[in-house]
Amino acid sequence: MEKGTLIEFKVQGLPRLGVADRPEGKKNWVVVDGSGHSHVLHPRQITYTVEHESYQSSDIAGFLAEVEPNVDPDNLEVAWEFLQEAGELTDPASLALLLFSEQSPALCYAAHCLLTSDKTFFKRKGNHYEPRSVKQVDEVRHQQAREAAHKLEWEGFLLRSQQALTTHKASDNSEPPTPIDWEKTDRSRLDVLERYATLGEDCSQKVAAQEILKALGYGVGAEEAFQLLVDLGQWSPHENLALRRSQIPIQIPDEISIMVQQRIDNPPPDADANRLDLTHLKVYTIDDESTREIDDGLSLETLSNGRSRIWVHIADPTRWLLPGDAIDLEARRRCTTVYLPTGMIPMFPEALATGPMSLRQGEVCCALSFGIVLSEAGAVEAYDITTSLIKPTYRLTYEDVDEMLELGLKAEPELNAIADWAKQRREWRKSQGAIAINMPESSIKVIDEQITIDVLENSQSRQTVAEMMILTGEVAARYGEAHALAMPFRSQPEPELPSDNELLQLPSGWVRDSAIRRCMPRSEMGISPARHATLGLDYYSQVTSPIRRYTDLLAHFQLKAHLRGDSLPFSPAEMTELTQGVSTAAYEAVTVERQTKRYWALEFLRREGNHTWAVMLLRWLREHENLGLVIIEDLGLELAMRFETPPVLGERFDVRVVHANPRQDFIRLELAPEEVVASEAVA
Repeated sequence: MEKGTLIEFKVQGLPRLGVADRPEGKKNWVVVDGSGHSHVLHPRQITYTVEHESYQSSDIAGFLAEVEPNVDPDNLEVAWEFLQEAGELTDPASLALLLFSEQSPALCYAAHCLLTSDKTFFKRKGNHYEPRSVKQVDEVRHQQAREAAHKLEWEGFLLRSQQALTTHKASDNSEPPTPIDWEKTDRSRLDVLERYATLGEDCSQKVAAQEILKALGYGVGAEEAFQLLVDLGQWSPHENLALRRSQIPIQIPDEISIMVQQRIDNPPPDADANRLDLTHLKVYTIDDESTREIDDGLSLETLSNGRSRIWVHIADPTRWLLPGDAIDLEARRRCTTVYLPTGMIPMFPEALATGPMSLRQGEVCCALSFGIVLSEAGAVEAYDITTSLIKPTYRLTYEDVDEMLELGLKAEPELNAIADWAKQRREWRKSQGAIAINMPESSIKVIDEQITIDVLENSQSRQTVAEMMILTGEVAARYGEAHALAMPFRSQPEPELPSDNELLQLPSGWVRDSAIRRCMPRSEMGISPARHATLGLDYYSQVTSPIRRYTDLLAHFQLKAHLRGDSLPFSPAEMTELTQGVSTAAYEAVTVERQTKRYWALEFLRREGNHTWAVMLLRWLREHENLGLVIIEDLGLELAMRFETPPVLGERFDVRVVHANPRQDFIRLELAPEEVVASEAVA
């Protein structure tokens, strides 16, 4: 190289022209660019040399002005067509002659710029450029078109996201923000954000989500992804991540909804055409006021010998489906109705579950009825299970029944008698070793983000219904055991309870019940009958909620087939596999219910931060750390609390919420100052 040679080199990946000024060491040269800046270059850094001319750095601007009008990429396609057909290689000088009919330094450099910037028609081969084949060019163009479309989609997504963020921030809190017209292509990017916000570090598309977050000016954590989705109006600030992390299906597929409507409009033939007509019986259905899936009813029949027969009528959803049909498989996929403070996710489509499957007041309904005669002590003396037709007389709430029982209405002797039998039945189970645990249960409801928490009283009406359902489960299991039916049986191993002396040292009531509850093993599901320790029963099978629990539905399929004299729909191996799968899914649903309920409980306490709550210490979690479990008496909520000075078990005191973060599942309680408690008492 000589002084004055014009060369091309790259600075941060971009080409730049400079003039060789002087050698630097054995191989390097000092080069001055058009701005007068010096660069020390190794020969390997030089990408093009203008031959046979000598230049000053001040000549560079004029040289580029001569080059730029000739750097037209459209010219390259013409040259490619000629060279590809001829099968010839090219270089900047040859291409300049082909395109411009001359080989001046500026035109040769223009040809060099065309070749080096080209990504479509030529590929470098040593010091020359080889024209790509027609097929290769088509493939490159297709890829470029895809990349251009992707870039356009990306830019459109960012634009719409910015609009959504601006609209969301500017909107009045009393009015929802103006909706954004998202494109179909935006959904995949929003899905990536949702998965990252839900799964965090376990998300396989974390990098893609973080790219979106960075582009929109957010941090790259999963919490920021959650906040971005809220700011975009895609999620509520109280989005249920526990539900999203689960495998619980939320939406009913359209094809199932269509099939359900067809089945309602054209009911299938009833496999149990010879149903026992029990429409003459007075039938009470008893549920919470909000319950819409009515799946059980109670009756009392006086027999000719003066004794009483209790009838427990259970909804008969198998009247509307067959084992293995699409509706049944969808229910199997869901396995249970999920009850959340914000609403329920049904096992069956609502049109069926609250429609023909339910025991609706004043309508003739199909049922599976259990007629049971009890001994004076409360043991099952005789029973009959039959498919039936009933006509529910009363749709009652628990509060209605409590009031009716308290008044002892003479017009409803059947209801009073059923309640009396329930008491007797409860005493009989105690004599059989049943374990009674009376811990408060709270109901949390969220409507329009307004939270209400009520403690469910263990009233006579609830005890009556519970006893009748347990009774029905015993009868169903007895029938299954007697006929060796493969059906879901629920059992529970005997617990290792504290000794009587240990229990007597604990305060009676919740503290003692909490200690007993802690010792209770989980119940188990199988196809062989076994003892249920808590209930005090040798056999037990849940059959009373077939609209809401798939294992109950399985029991109905097997029981009804056997009653008809048909072969059972499910073999023992199939029933084992089904019960195991459904039990696993049901446990997941219970976990989601528990986590969701706790989230809204903590959110309620966070909002009521200035309130003072009366609590009781139930038990120690880690006594050496002064960490105990307390229960808020007015809410029925159990929470961990750390003490500076440890109280005694059963002691009552007042606390306040210092900090609560429902999203992080964290709450900290502290003893309320005595003057605050006193002032609230006065108020």
